[in-house]
Amino acid sequence: MTTADSNGAAPLDVEIGALQGGSADLSQYAGQAVLIVNVASKCGLTPQYAGLERLHERYADQGFTVLGVPCNQFMGQEPGSAEEIAEFCSATYGVTFPMTEKVEVNGDDRHPLYQRLTGFADAEGHTGDIRWNFEKFLIGRDGKIAARFSPQTEPEAAQVVSAVESALG
Repeated sequence: MTTADSNGAAPLDVEIGALQGGSADLSQYAGQAVLIVNVASKCGLTPQYAGLERLHERYADQGFTVLGVPCNQFMGQEPGSAEEIAEFCSATYGVTFPMTEKVEVNGDDRHPLYQRLTGFADAEGHTGDIRWNFEKFLIGRDGKIAARFSPQTEPEAAQVVSAVESALG
């Protein structure tokens, strides 16, 4: 298992835009635990937004955040504009956690953030391409990848909560 890309760079050392424009400034999360999740508004797993928000609220005061990364690569399930995505997440699920710009997580145009994440194996040994919307990566306070969870793993599943609590130490 690796904690950084082949150049030794940590995931939070990349540039990525915020959903509503400007920089998402991932460096602001240094020393925190961050759950990075590729999200979509029109997916069968979209109800996971509710669990992600509860997880975010539960641990935010301990130095934890969820970071949503919209992606439209899986059957066009995130077709909206930045404004439409923000409105949907807020109105439908009460999302308060930060969101980045919409990016590609697989293929030739894979965002550098995901170039750094996808080499890390989940508990079943899967590395490489993101399998579907709502794949989750936990970044520890040290800036290294601590865990990877499949899209079907619910945000409040025991293994996710345990990993978050361990990362918060």
